[in-house]
Amino acid sequence: MGQQSPPRKGFGGHDFDAKKKRKVAEIYQALNSDPIDVPKLRRMAISKGGLLTDEIRCKVWPKLLSVNTDNLPPLPGKELREDSKDYQQVLLDVRRSLRRFPPGMPDDQREGLQEELVDIILHVLKRNPQLHYYQGYHDIVVTFLLVVGDRLATALVEKLSIHHLRDFMYPTMDNTKQILNYLMLIIDQVNPEVHDFMQSAEVGTIFALSWLITWFGHVLSDFRHIVRLYDFFLACHPLMPIYFAAVIVLHRKQEVLDCECDMASVHHLLCQIPQDLPYESLISKAGEIFVQFPPSKLTKEAAQVERTAASTFKDFELASVQQRPDTVLRQRFRERLRGEERLRGEERTKSILTKPRTNRFVKLAVMGLTVALGAAALAMVKSALEWAPKFQLQIFP
Repeated sequence: MGQQSPPRKGFGGHDFDAKKKRKVAEIYQALNSDPIDVPKLRRMAISKGGLLTDEIRCKVWPKLLSVNTDNLPPLPGKELREDSKDYQQVLLDVRRSLRRFPPGMPDDQREGLQEELVDIILHVLKRNPQLHYYQGYHDIVVTFLLVVGDRLATALVEKLSIHHLRDFMYPTMDNTKQILNYLMLIIDQVNPEVHDFMQSAEVGTIFALSWLITWFGHVLSDFRHIVRLYDFFLACHPLMPIYFAAVIVLHRKQEVLDCECDMASVHHLLCQIPQDLPYESLISKAGEIFVQFPPSKLTKEAAQVERTAASTFKDFELASVQQRPDTVLRQRFRERLRGEERLRGEERTKSILTKPRTNRFVKLAVMGLTVALGAAALAMVKSALEWAPKFQLQIFP
């Protein structure tokens, strides 16, 4: 059942159809491999255009979350409403979620989906009493419901809640606040001027709270942009949404610096998230920054964050059976650098290698990893390995 996203722009030029067909063929080739080529699916989800259609998402999202679609749980029942302490709050939030449904959808269809949304949330909470509902959770669940339907959404949301969203579902917001602290750490690494300005304004990070805990579902109006980000986030480390939040702030750096340096002005500016963001370039930039400043590096700046569930994430898919991601990553770097050497000469290549923080190296990382070779996902996985050394390899069935 999925809400089909409108055709996407972003491949550019007259070769859109050819590139789209080629990508679709690659995705299905990965799905039909034995075993399924999950690392390739991750690269497809991250690379330009994402997974393209909701039909493909129905097939790929379960693989990215290691959900067995042959053994889905039964549909949630209405009986959960009777003894759920969260029922009234969930119901209120879902009733206020009209804007999350497609414009023009008949009222009876929307109301039916809202009933399903309530039941999915209560089902996940009932089966996982360690999870605590938070306002904004329904914004994530409704995206899955609209794309994959109620039964598959129930399984995917449960897995997502246990892992990617776990830090938001503790009794207190302590872990959520710690993850928000990453925002300023990332901005400081990339643009100290913006960081210092925001510190002087004492704006804090609360403006990005709804971005983070809803995976931007609450603040973006175009469903195409929301599912494109979900493709990206599902293929990456659980902390990628905070990197993307930082990239949005950095993208608006001139607006920020031109603002009055006081909390009210800067907070108001940043709360008004533009709806016409260049999503593909921001996704590429977020991947680039993640490779440069992985969580393992940032935790040296903020040791407190190491106690979050994301830092001990156990179920993130690592790589194919044949190769470790760090081996693939080094190979991709070597291939790219050899190409640069042929084009620009040995001296230019040495310059790139000896100045890893220059803009040219950054551009090389973007081209070589996030766009041309699609290996940024492997670098992200490698970072997850370094950050959680007790990681256990689990290959999709």
